[in-house]
Amino acid sequence: MRVMGLDIGKKTIGVALSDPAGITAQPVTTIKRTTLSKDMEEVLGLAAEHEVTSIVAGLPLNMDGSRSPQTEFVLKFLEKLKERTDMPVKTWDERLSTVAVERLLIEGEMRREKRKEVVDKLAAAYILQGYLDSIRRAG
Repeated sequence: MRVMGLDIGKKTIGVALSDPAGITAQPVTTIKRTTLSKDMEEVLGLAAEHEVTSIVAGLPLNMDGSRSPQTEFVLKFLEKLKERTDMPVKTWDERLSTVAVERLLIEGEMRREKRKEVVDKLAAAYILQGYLDSIRRAG
């Protein structure tokens, strides 16, 4: 059970993968967005290359749980993705994921330029790890 985690933004898509057992998440890459079609090809190409069985994407809700314009943007992207694959595509509440990752990188004294390079794929790993942990807890 290899799961792909996505942190979908307007400029980039952070990508993470679980280990084959579906226990731990590792950051993989950050896709620079171009066109919807090319973005989909890159995501699904990575999924095929790594024998992914399902995809989970962070859902950027407001702190009160309501939807934002970014929530709708992500949901539209995922609807298009679902049209191109038979794999299950799920969402996971990503509130504060990027903030948590940024805080860790700042505490680790990483330079701002380097943080920009890694924050999206680390946020994807953070989202994916939360999802994997919830599956294990549910048993």
